[in-house]
Amino acid sequence: MEYSFIELFARTQLLIGPDAMEALMSKKVILFGVGGVGSWCAEGLVRSGITQLTIVDADCVAPSNINRQLPATTTTVGQLKVDVLKKRLQEINPEAQITAIAEIYSEESSESFHLEQYDYIIDAIDTLQHKAHLLVAASKTSATVFSSMGAALKIDSQQIKVAEFWKVKGCRLAAALRQRFRKGEKPHKKIMCVYSEEIQENKGKQISRENALEDAIFDKPTVNGTLVHITAIFGFTLSGLVIRDIGEQTFLSV
Repeated sequence: MEYSFIELFARTQLLIGPDAMEALMSKKVILFGVGGVGSWCAEGLVRSGITQLTIVDADCVAPSNINRQLPATTTTVGQLKVDVLKKRLQEINPEAQITAIAEIYSEESSESFHLEQYDYIIDAIDTLQHKAHLLVAASKTSATVFSSMGAALKIDSQQIKVAEFWKVKGCRLAAALRQRFRKGEKPHKKIMCVYSEEIQENKGKQISRENALEDAIFDKPTVNGTLVHITAIFGFTLSGLVIRDIGEQTFLSV
């Protein structure tokens, strides 16, 4: 059975109005990282009416992803996350133009993503080196940039906040990024970030990871405990920042 766009998003349009709804459909968004945070961000974007979304992630689903990542189930282990997520997003809205890129963003590959084509650039990367380069590169474009800081070692969802990057407090990932930026090139404009000052300690023993070799090669962070209600709120908050910004720009232009 086929459904019209209006049928699918009637409740969204009822709240934000037809002009903002049309604006949502016209914006081009690129999302880097579709793991614990990024996968839920993608879901929030498409369920809100974004129809032009590019998702970037080279990882395959692993058993250890199942506790928090949207594409991860016992039936999708071994599949590319972007392929699993693309299928789901197009089942939500068959008219959505979802581009899945199974690649790693890096300094070497950065130009291939043509960041200048997008209205919104969302960072949900967990590799420090690549994350830092993306934030600097994205800040040179006319796009609005949003970023997720570290979502691991957190339990209390009420401590999740949004702040401009240089005002983020209590986040180890943000601190590491600031240290790197002070030694080199800094972002060229303000970037709003989702973060939490909460830092718990791991209380269990670390289980050997299926992709430990890949983590070592790509300088991924030390494995820490993570919970789905935290990563999902981080991701939905990122998608909410996009929706809110589009709505505000639409209202201001009226």
